[in-house]
Amino acid sequence: MSVPRFWRKLDSRYNLKGTHCVECGEYFYPPRNTCVNCRRQGQIEAYRFKGTGEIVTYTVIHTAAEGFEKQAPYTLAIIKLDEGPSLTAQVVGSSVNAYIGMRVRSVFRKLGEGGERGMIYYGTKFIPVDG
Repeated sequence: MSVPRFWRKLDSRYNLKGTHCVECGEYFYPPRNTCVNCRRQGQIEAYRFKGTGEIVTYTVIHTAAEGFEKQAPYTLAIIKLDEGPSLTAQVVGSSVNAYIGMRVRSVFRKLGEGGERGMIYYGTKFIPVDG
């Protein structure tokens, strides 16, 4: 299997897919096979998140890690999705002035390049929701 095909098969990375426990109503991202609340009694089903949420906390990276130098400064935030789970993601936009409680929505963007061939890989980032 080729590397690009491998990454495309990771649904949760490209589609913000997780799981939902029918028994207690808890949502999980990344996906889980067992509910942490109900354990074996829980019934887990696949769930695609709406992709909206709010910033819980954030930081602005000025001295970027190797491979991200051209993006600095950039905003990295913990986003709490409307369904409950939190994830770490970059917040992008023409003039991001992030603040705690800012409403954001997910977008599909280039994450970086790697390898000798410069393979491009993509994933989820977030942008501010207008108004």
